[in-house]
Amino acid sequence: MDSNLKLYFFGGAQEVTGACYLLEAEDEKILIDCGLFQGLKINEDKNYEPFGFNPKEISAVLVTHAHLDHVGRIPKLFKEGFRNKIFSTPPTRPLAKLILLDSLGVMEKEMRKDKRDENLYEEADINKAIDLWEIKDYHQDFRIGEFEIVFKDAGHILGSSIIEVKYKNKKIVFTGDLGNPPNPLLKDTEKIIDADYLIIESTYGDKTHEKIEEANLKLERIIEDNVHKQGVLMIPALSLERTQKILFEINNLVENGRIPRVSVFLDSPLAIKATEIYKKYQNYFNENAKEIILSGDELFVFPGLKNTLSSQESKKINNVPPPKIIIAGSAMSNGGRILHHEYSFLPDDKNTLLLISYQAVGSLGRFLEEGAKSVNIFGENIPVRAAVEKIQGYSAHPDINGLTDFAQNTADSLKKVFVVQGEPKTSLFFVQRLKDCLCLDAVAPKLGESFELQL
Repeated sequence: MDSNLKLYFFGGAQEVTGACYLLEAEDEKILIDCGLFQGLKINEDKNYEPFGFNPKEISAVLVTHAHLDHVGRIPKLFKEGFRNKIFSTPPTRPLAKLILLDSLGVMEKEMRKDKRDENLYEEADINKAIDLWEIKDYHQDFRIGEFEIVFKDAGHILGSSIIEVKYKNKKIVFTGDLGNPPNPLLKDTEKIIDADYLIIESTYGDKTHEKIEEANLKLERIIEDNVHKQGVLMIPALSLERTQKILFEINNLVENGRIPRVSVFLDSPLAIKATEIYKKYQNYFNENAKEIILSGDELFVFPGLKNTLSSQESKKINNVPPPKIIIAGSAMSNGGRILHHEYSFLPDDKNTLLLISYQAVGSLGRFLEEGAKSVNIFGENIPVRAAVEKIQGYSAHPDINGLTDFAQNTADSLKKVFVVQGEPKTSLFFVQRLKDCLCLDAVAPKLGESFELQL
């Protein structure tokens, strides 16, 4: 029987960022995510290219979570004519607004530097897109035309969702970004057991992570070494989830006397504001985190921690003698305050840079991760004498084993798997893993490809 359901890949296809998928059936077109392409800089040329569809024809946008590579082009969508509803869980809406406004500031700086005539979108486009936003909680069914939709908990960041779309008794599941349990704050990723079609992320589809216990021991060792060397420990971190997770773990180490008292600076206005949103949605935390809160312990407050919201406060960090810890954005060192600290502290072998997030190809963080002896920061050649460490156990993404387990839960019902949101070699490796280990029909789509889904 001919299909009247089509799936298009307009981002996240053999690349980690730019997630954007279109489901088309009869007169309805729904978009799942509309993220920014990210690499060396936020103003990637691909973000300025026309959409592969007419924004005016989109019936609705479903948002998996608030990271920029999943929401970053939504204001552009509005700017070019989209006027229907956007749906997500309750925490995703304020987090998305926060991260979109923050990224706009970065884009405006880069626009002036690149001498672009026009920005990707303006603040008014963000605000008007947010006005179209409706919230739906986990397991709250709703409809868009003939599509039946429900959000399940992905366990990736606060409010992150696996999106299930039913059409004529067929279930299409979009994982967005999955979590990496156990998470000290969030609930485990929900299992899916009856999907007909699966669109699954593959950020770490060819790698294995260390266990959380190993990650915590490594963090403890790195902090102790840094104190012993009287050095500066720099931690570039994602403002959503990774910062909150690392604050939670340092809090545990401090309160249990596992590390010496040391000055810790959260030097990221976005992370500070995001943490306040986390505090407002504590009902989405797991039971262990809720019990800690009920006992009177504040999860993101501990002796030695200072939030530096203003640029003046940030500059004063240099005046504080080491040892000290600085947590700042961006996670891939492609912007933000971390660049100022790397500029100042990478040349000294007493200092340490700790990478706890994915580093995209072409990013400064990737060069540092791969052992660069010098890097260009603010137009200057900066020698890298500081130690560069990496902890993968704090990743908010599952490794190859976690991804395989997720797919295995629903392997019996699957007709086809589409592997997305990974570098080409990673996605293709995971495709082969699904074929070899689970005997699944799997493919890593290319940008712009479309597929008919049989009903």
